[in-house]
Amino acid sequence: MFTGIVEELGEVTAVENLGDSSRFRLRGPVVTEGARHGDSIAVNGVCLTVVEHEGDEFTADVMAETLKRSSLGALTLGSRVNLERPTAVGARLGGHIVQGHVDGTGEILARTPSEHWEIVKISLPADLSRYVVEKGSITVDGISLTVVEAGHDHFTVSLIPTTLALTTLGLKQPGDPVNLEVDVIAKYVERLLTAGQGAGK
Repeated sequence: MFTGIVEELGEVTAVENLGDSSRFRLRGPVVTEGARHGDSIAVNGVCLTVVEHEGDEFTADVMAETLKRSSLGALTLGSRVNLERPTAVGARLGGHIVQGHVDGTGEILARTPSEHWEIVKISLPADLSRYVVEKGSITVDGISLTVVEAGHDHFTVSLIPTTLALTTLGLKQPGDPVNLEVDVIAKYVERLLTAGQGAGK
């Protein structure tokens, strides 16, 4: 489990196309400290498994399904990525419960700068809009954020200078894709409320 609090801005140092999958090598001195084969690291909000680890770099395989459902397929040599290690049991939950299982992708629609923050408007797939509410939590490229406005096909978030400086959202421009993970609690609540509705039909 992750919390959506990005630990560092990493970099893609190699991409290998394996046909039905891709292998990425990524640099991240913070998240690789003490890393071992089989550990999990979230890359732009996608939970990946460490295959190899050497120095401040690690390698991870990304299956076709993940490439299809996330924006990782758009990564190229030199791309910057948000990196986070799983939260330790007993640690503070600084963001919200994040699984690292991307529900879909959105697109940066607009950026509106202000003196001390920036409003970013992001498109929202129709099948995810029911899980997004004003003041609720959403994960964008692995970043735990609070929804400011929730529309039927978009939402907005307000970014503080720290988020702009230390994550990929400080670099993304209109038209760029982002990974979205809605609040898993909302999905469980929906499942519980609709359970048995089809019984007896």
